[in-house]
Amino acid sequence: MSNQKVRKGEELNEVLLKKYLQENELINSVESDLFVEQFTHGFSNLTYLLKIENKEFVLRKPPKGAIKRGHDMSREFKVQSGVSKAFSKVPKMFAFCDDETILGSDFYIMEKVEGIILNYKEAKQRNITQAEYKTIANSWLDTLVELHHVDYKAVGLEDLGKPEGYVERQVSNWGKQYLKAKTDEYPEAEMVMNWMQENQPTTYEHCLIHNDYKYDNVVFKDETWQEVSAVLDWEMATLGDPLMDLGTSLGYWTIATDNDFVKQGIPSPTIFEGNPIRSEIAQMYAEKSGRNVDNLVFYYVFGLFKIAVIAQQIYYRYSKGWTTDPRFANLNKAAELCCKLALKSIKTNKID
Repeated sequence: MSNQKVRKGEELNEVLLKKYLQENELINSVESDLFVEQFTHGFSNLTYLLKIENKEFVLRKPPKGAIKRGHDMSREFKVQSGVSKAFSKVPKMFAFCDDETILGSDFYIMEKVEGIILNYKEAKQRNITQAEYKTIANSWLDTLVELHHVDYKAVGLEDLGKPEGYVERQVSNWGKQYLKAKTDEYPEAEMVMNWMQENQPTTYEHCLIHNDYKYDNVVFKDETWQEVSAVLDWEMATLGDPLMDLGTSLGYWTIATDNDFVKQGIPSPTIFEGNPIRSEIAQMYAEKSGRNVDNLVFYYVFGLFKIAVIAQQIYYRYSKGWTTDPRFANLNKAAELCCKLALKSIKTNKID
């Protein structure tokens, strides 16, 4: 994860923030020097590294112009606090604040987890071997399976979502969100939406799901790649069909044989040799979890459509001038591409 100085328009009020840190007994004095850096990782909630009194904290807050639903800080804080009782791979939560006079929105503060976040750039610099990628894929997948086995009732998260009707609601809601954020005409998007309505499963399991589980949302402990220290970005976690979680992961899982534009649009370390291909990941998940993955095309198509909508929503904010991050300028094209890939998967009945 790379850091940079804070982007224009996304600065924090350091005077009020220091006061808040002191009142919550995270620091001793408001006179201490505070260094703030912004993480460039991620396209959604804003994430900052705070360095003060030889301590490091991470602060998360929603972006400007964000709707509450996808950027609910109190929910994100609650999920991680709850899940930590049964699942150790989560950052420690320190404080949640809903007083918007401090930073202009809700925010929360958590520990900074040490380790390696394997995004595309990081992976490229490390010369990881094919054998190591097999280890990485297994550790990553074992962690997802472990999360899907958490007894969410025992950790007080039974009110996190409504598992009944989950798939139907997801298909319908993501479709609505796409139409709300639409800026261009993509016939593929409408075709994918119609296909999902007609081909969704009616019976499925449910458990605690992360909903954004990919390589750059986990922290590996070290270069042995055998242990994940923490899973990050819990903003979309809920109770639902575990295969929807897997489908989203497969949507991000680009492979060497994918179209070049796909590999650029969704840059992932999964394209390097040694990584299993998507159908192999699905098979490994089936073996590790004991779940049936026969209806894989639906889940993969849903995962791609969801990524398309997320890209489109961010592009919509960019087109309105609510965010000026240059990384967002072509996200409408990424949205179109994901819909085209989904359509190809439907036509070929394959996910690779």
